[in-house]
Parts: sequence; structure tokens; C-alpha cells
Amino acid sequence: MIPLSVLDLSPVPEGSDAGQALRNSADLAKHTDALGYNRYWMAEHHNMPGIASAATSVALAHIAHGTSRIRIGAGGVMLPNHAPLAIAEQFGTLAALYPGRVDLGLGRAPGSDQVTAHALRRTLQGDVDSFPQDVMELMAYFRPAQPGQRIQAVPGAGLDVPIWILGSSTYGAQLAAALGLPYAFASHFAPAAMHQAMQIYRESFRPSGHIEKPYVMIGVNVHAAETDAAARFLFSSHQQSFVNLRSGQPGKLPAPKEGFYESVDPYGKAMLDNALSVSIVGGPDTVRNGLRDLIARTGADELMVTGQIYDHTARKRSFAILAEVAADTAAAA
Repeated sequence: MIPLSVLDLSPVPEGSDAGQALRNSADLAKHTDALGYNRYWMAEHHNMPGIASAATSVALAHIAHGTSRIRIGAGGVMLPNHAPLAIAEQFGTLAALYPGRVDLGLGRAPGSDQVTAHALRRTLQGDVDSFPQDVMELMAYFRPAQPGQRIQAVPGAGLDVPIWILGSSTYGAQLAAALGLPYAFASHFAPAAMHQAMQIYRESFRPSGHIEKPYVMIGVNVHAAETDAAARFLFSSHQQSFVNLRSGQPGKLPAPKEGFYESVDPYGKAMLDNALSVSIVGGPDTVRNGLRDLIARTGADELMVTGQIYDHTARKRSFAILAEVAADTAAAA
């Protein structure tokens, strides 16, 4: 069985607040650390009432403090929103505090609407077109400082924090391949170009001082429960949230609703079926079969699992079921 990792947006359920969401994230991190998950990543989103991980490096410090083994990282930092030096210092600080446990995934989307993106950017000239240059500038700050170097990341210089390129199109695949970096594809919400992007990345990859062969991680929604029906009920929260987002009305994570999918109009169903097609929803047997099929279809080196589940206890149980199924599958191989 390939490694399993966690992507956490620190969802804020209806009736709760960001503080509780972040405490839930810390609890889930401890839980998945004990279950043997490989990484715990958090994602940068802004102006989103249902996501509490906007200050990603701060949230990750909270996660790292309560865990002992699992790697922590950004999945990702939206680099056009920031000066590369500031991100190098933030993740250099994390790496200094938690050596050998920090990853930095970088994306070029704003992680927000355009008005919010404008409010975040350091200059009016900042845009996604400078993303490759910003990535290379950031990577340079993690190399050992040279004599006479005028600008250093402190902490950061010499810490060699692993960089990942994130993407939902072929653009990121081409950049990751050219720079010889690992690649994470956002198939959990934008799967359309997944196979094409993975093919481009693998065929174009140039070995580097970072990794010597292609390494692909893909996102997958997993909602696991004791039965298929119970899992589909949990999944309805994520479906409602996605419909709200695509309708221009983002909000907190709704409580699950029986029969929600059946109540959606044909256009909404098509949107959900397409956007959330890389999802595994069901009881243990369904999850086992879904895992095997996804790995066989993609040849992914690692799976980044996310689960937008309203009830925190049910969310923890979902990750536990997945870990149990993966362990059984590996033992039977």
C-alpha cells in the first residue's frame, strides 16, 4: 500500500467557530499521527467562512506542537499572495522548531476571490505570471547562505525545506517536471486534467538535487463509515458545501442531509459528479475496492486524503477506517 496523507482545510461546521475548528484539527492530527499517516497538510484559503486555515504557517505550528512523527506542511501556500522571503522565514521557523518534519507545497492560484486576492498581494503588480520566478527565489532562500549574501532567510537558510508544486492543470506539472520537484495534483476538486498532467510530469521530469525520479501525490475525498449508506449521508455535507461554493455563496460546512444529492437539479448533479469524481464513499469493503481502483488507474506514489465531515467524531472514525483498510490491504498483498 502506498503512503496515505491528510489534507485538512480545518472546516468550520455550522453552529461552530474557527477556534473550535482549529482545535478539531489538532485533535485529528494527533489521531492520524498515531494511525501512521505520512503527512498532515493544511491549505491556504481566504475570505471563506467555512475554512479556518488561512494563516497556514501559524496553524501548522499548532499542529506540529501536538504531534511527534507525522510530517506537517502546506498544501499549499498560494505564493502569488506573498513575498517569497516571508514564506521562507515562516517555514524556516517551522523547520527550525521541528527539524525533518516540514514540507512546503506551493500553488499559483489566489485561494480566494479576485477582490480578496488584491487585498492580500504585496504590490499591485503581483500576479500568477511570476510564479516560476517566485518559486526559484524561495528555493534559493533555503540554500546555505554565501559570504557577502545581502538577504538571508533567518531562520531558513541551509534548512533545505522540501518544496512541492501543486496544481489542477498541466501548468504545474510542467513546472514541477522542469525543476525536478515532487508534484501534488488537486484531483479531489478539479480532476479533469489529472491523467494528462501526470503523464506530462512523468514524461518531462528532469532529475534534480531534490528528487531523482518523478513523485506524484493525488488528492482524494474519502468519507468512510460502517456502512455505505452512513458514508453517503456524511458525504452530503461536502456536496452541499460544494454546491454553495459554486453558486457564489460559500459558508460554513452544513450538517448532513438525507436525500440531498437526489434533490439537486440535473446541472448541479453533473457538476458534483465531475468535480468530486475522485471520491471514495462507503463502508470498509467499498473503501478497499475504491483504493485499489484509484491506485491502479493512476499509479500515484501517494494519496492525499481529505474528508469534509460535519461531525468531528465521525471524521476521526473515517480516517481510522481508511487506515485499517489500507493496513489489511498491505498485509494481504
